[in-house]
Amino acid sequence: MRASLPVLLSILTVAACIGPDFTPPPPPESNAYTAQPLPDVTASAEGQGGGLQRFVTGRDIPGQWWSLFHSPGLNTLMEQALRSNADLQAAQAALHVADETARAQAGGLWPTVSATGGATRQKALASAGTNSSAVPHNSVYNLYTAQVGISYAPDVWGGVSRQVEGAEAQAEAAQFQMEAAALTLTSNLALAVVQEASLRGQIAATQGIIALGEQSLAILRKQFALGQVARVDVLAQEAAVAQQRQTLPGLKRQLTQQRNLLAVLTGRLPNDPPDETFDLITLSLPEELPVSLPSVLVEQRPDIRAASANLHAATAQVGVAMAARLPLINLTASQGSSSAFTDGKLGIFTPGTGFWTLAGSVSQTLFDGFSLMHRQRAAEAGLDQAAAQYRSTVLGAFQNVADVLEALQRDAESLAAATEAEKVAASNLAITRRQLELGAVGTLTLLNAQQTETQTRLAKVQAQAGRLADTVALFQALGGGWWNRPAKGA
Repeated sequence: MRASLPVLLSILTVAACIGPDFTPPPPPESNAYTAQPLPDVTASAEGQGGGLQRFVTGRDIPGQWWSLFHSPGLNTLMEQALRSNADLQAAQAALHVADETARAQAGGLWPTVSATGGATRQKALASAGTNSSAVPHNSVYNLYTAQVGISYAPDVWGGVSRQVEGAEAQAEAAQFQMEAAALTLTSNLALAVVQEASLRGQIAATQGIIALGEQSLAILRKQFALGQVARVDVLAQEAAVAQQRQTLPGLKRQLTQQRNLLAVLTGRLPNDPPDETFDLITLSLPEELPVSLPSVLVEQRPDIRAASANLHAATAQVGVAMAARLPLINLTASQGSSSAFTDGKLGIFTPGTGFWTLAGSVSQTLFDGFSLMHRQRAAEAGLDQAAAQYRSTVLGAFQNVADVLEALQRDAESLAAATEAEKVAASNLAITRRQLELGAVGTLTLLNAQQTETQTRLAKVQAQAGRLADTVALFQALGGGWWNRPAKGA
């Protein structure tokens, strides 16, 4: 019997996992992101941020893609954020939870070994005779027991293996959710820096416009004193300058809010903003833009990898539900010793005090109101849901990349147009102001020229920031290069 026990255990533990095996979905059969062929380069414009950008198909993405903007201040903030951001720390803790849960689940594949010990002091009935060597003839005695027990439920149908597989898949999903959190953090931080630079540019442009308006107002007031213009002309220019000043508080409010956002993203309180400040001139526009092949995008995007891991977990759950409908086998064994303390000696390990048990059982649910059947069907429906969510994630990712590629081209064209418009508007305003001094034009012409120059100057600043923001969005859409970052602690 003892010789046959290892053979029995070997037979029971050699089991095939029931249920469907997971196969990673193939990448979409597409070699392009956009309906129209991607151009080699974008448009270009004169001045800051106007350089052309070149699309490099198949170029890998650096792990610290933000360094391509050549901003030491941005690099410093990224280091602080990756070290101190609370949302990223929460995602890292969630990954730790998932890892430990998967390891705990794997324990179900092994036998459970327990040890117990006990001591009892009792008095036997005087009439109760005993011939046992474990119990003394004294009416009051101490009884000591030591026992080791083993229980084991062989994974005959592979249900436990599927549970472990599902837990490991959930841990993998948590890993890529953490990568997605890091990518979201770095992208949001870079966009916040770009927005701060844009707001500073808009404030500077608005202040310049106000200064020009005040110069024109001084001319009109002088002409009014000489009787060359009417009072209404002066009032119209005063109203125009006041309207321009009115836009400053709103821009300054947005700038303060951006500074608060930078503080929180880097793990600080709003009353402790970072020392680094940003202007458009401090951010360089990357000249070469990597464009990953569509076939590898599914491997690079953390959200797609997380969706794939969730699909894997749902696949394993079907096997768990199927195995639950099959017979359950349990094996138990125990061995120990029991002896009394007599004559100053503890004979718990002496011959004749030992005992052992060996048992096995098989149980099968005969009727449970079809609960197990419906749980299996629910697991199969969950698999269909996870598959549809995976497809939706892939489609959304490809749309994301296509939208960003289109934005990069069109915003480059917008900056070129805005630069030309700003140049023409500035020249027109300069001519109009000279004519105003000579009394050749009226106030309405001046106001129109000022309004046009205001709009084109702000549009140029926003277009410059737009190209930087689009570049950040491209790195985010392509996965952020997490696979090229050094391992933590390496």
